[in-house]
Amino acid sequence: MGILSGNPQNEPMHFGEVHGVWSYLAGTKAMTAGYQVYLNHSGDKDLRKIIEDMIDTMKDETEQLEVILKANGIALPPAPPERSEANLEEIPPGARINDPEVSAAISADIAAGLIMCSQQMAQSVREDIATMFGQFHTVKAQYGLKVLRLNKEKGWLVPPPLHVKVPELV
Repeated sequence: MGILSGNPQNEPMHFGEVHGVWSYLAGTKAMTAGYQVYLNHSGDKDLRKIIEDMIDTMKDETEQLEVILKANGIALPPAPPERSEANLEEIPPGARINDPEVSAAISADIAAGLIMCSQQMAQSVREDIATMFGQFHTVKAQYGLKVLRLNKEKGWLVPPPLHVKVPELV
């Protein structure tokens, strides 16, 4: 048997895996708090449902990532405090994050998360870590589709200008 063979949990993490897992965990913890704020600002029930589901998913991811880091003796990144619930009607209109803005921010987060998951899958030597990020990637892609459909249904999607080829003048 060669090096890094056998049970993946017994293999050491290389520095790229450590950095990627730790960074993804730090970002997930920060995004969880941010999504709790988004939940306070969102009035659309469909958007709220997606945000609630995503918060639950991020909490599940956090648990998985913490297990791996702890098992490898790596200190965990700090977590921001949980955000309290607020009444949407008490947030002044000028200070409120509107539903289309929340949805656009979530779309951007999903795109960035897909890239990060892909990068971790590509650089991982440990199959358990690559598989975990593959699962995270699949879930994020599904959320991306849900948010895209929501944006289309609600009229929140702002498409880029269409490229229409201009006929050549003779």
